[in-house]
Amino acid sequence: MMPIAPLMIEHRLIEKMIALIRKEIDRCESAGNINPEFIDTAVDFIRIYADKCHHGKEEDILFRDLDKKELPDELKGIMSELIEEHQTGRKVVADLAEAKRKYVHGDKDSLTLILNSLRYLIDFYPKHIEKEDKHFFLPCMNHFTSEEKEAMLKEEWEFDKNLIHQIYMDKISAWTTNSH
Repeated sequence: MMPIAPLMIEHRLIEKMIALIRKEIDRCESAGNINPEFIDTAVDFIRIYADKCHHGKEEDILFRDLDKKELPDELKGIMSELIEEHQTGRKVVADLAEAKRKYVHGDKDSLTLILNSLRYLIDFYPKHIEKEDKHFFLPCMNHFTSEEKEAMLKEEWEFDKNLIHQIYMDKISAWTTNSH
């Protein structure tokens, strides 16, 4: 089994969320308002699943191991682009969360910012996923032995297994720090 299989499977769930975001944009444009609960769900999904889980495995496992390999310049360039895209995605999601906060506190002008962030995400993720699926993951696997692939796969499973615990330890820590 190749370590990219879980990463590519994760892409399919991210694509489903992007389809839901597209529907919410359409609904919002018809109704003239946004569903704040949906925005919370989308922000949570992208921050936790797409970024902490999916991008976390890419950055902390796959990219780390690829840094030890002699890669062609093209793959090195794509890896750099992917890292930059992850960082940009994080900023867009932070902006989306802030715009939603302002919107629910009465700043109706924030609706434009919300829609712009959502539009960015529905444009960004399909291109990002296609780049990873078709131009990066498969060629990268040629640089690993079967044993290295198996070790990465095991590490990805451990990463997933420990993620939920880390998320909630961080949440409790943040509440503890903020309560003083």
